[in-house]
Amino acid sequence: MKNTQLNIEKINSVVALHSFLALPSPSNPLISIIDHSQLSYKHPYENQKLNMDLYNITVKRNFKDQIKYGKNSYDYDKGSMSFIAPNQIIAMANQTDTSKNDGWSLVFHPDLIRKYPLFSAIKKYGFFSYEVFEGLHLSEEEEKTINALIQNIHNEIISRLDHFSQEVIVANLELLLSYCNRFYNRQFLTRKMATNDLLTKFETLLQSYFTENTTLELPKVEKIATELNVSSSYLSDMLRTVTGQNTQQHIHEKLIEKAKEMLTTTQLSVSEVAFSLGFEYSQSFSKLFKSKTNQTPIEFRNSFN
Repeated sequence: MKNTQLNIEKINSVVALHSFLALPSPSNPLISIIDHSQLSYKHPYENQKLNMDLYNITVKRNFKDQIKYGKNSYDYDKGSMSFIAPNQIIAMANQTDTSKNDGWSLVFHPDLIRKYPLFSAIKKYGFFSYEVFEGLHLSEEEEKTINALIQNIHNEIISRLDHFSQEVIVANLELLLSYCNRFYNRQFLTRKMATNDLLTKFETLLQSYFTENTTLELPKVEKIATELNVSSSYLSDMLRTVTGQNTQQHIHEKLIEKAKEMLTTTQLSVSEVAFSLGFEYSQSFSKLFKSKTNQTPIEFRNSFN
């Protein structure tokens, strides 16, 4: 019987990744741009999992293999840009002819940016937490912009190192991420059918929590995202772009609407309203209610008497 157990290969450096891919040693031990057309794996990678201590920004075209990330798979045949943070599990499957692969991967170790503001700022780029199938699809002009920045970084990597090399690389990397953030916002707005469909499903699901849910449990962002088959980061970023509010803010808005209805149409105490909405402590409910309405629940109820 064929052994289908997935083995995890730990990759803790750019040098180790080059070794795994049978590539020459990198020019810079902290960052590398890998040309996919140059890959020739020294061993089959079917059922191989990778856990890398690296950031990975990838554009793949004409890639017939499947990459699995989280619970989902993505076919890269049409090309897409994806972003993976350190310590995520990537599974490669269904090895085929790698000679037709087209694209690149920019990989870098967190130590590259550790002493720069980008080390903290990179956490704001939610797309590093997206699923692979939520990839960024670039227009022709956008791809030219990205490729120009990648070329800048490549030139710095292969040039003779000096006191400014790392600073220039990090500056271009930060600009690259800023452009990707802009292009993702464009994608949320221009892919109206997919966005509107997701928004409608989200609103329907959220409404059902407050009209049909009898479990006395507050809806959680992660649970809603799972039910919508998207990552929580992607859902929040999409909602923020389209509506101006993230997922948690939408939940709070719907919760306050329901609380107002209960305070004005029932004789339930504030504590009973809080518990019926899923709050463990009525003080937490009252604090949230006042932060959203500038009134305590009692003050709001009394204003209707």
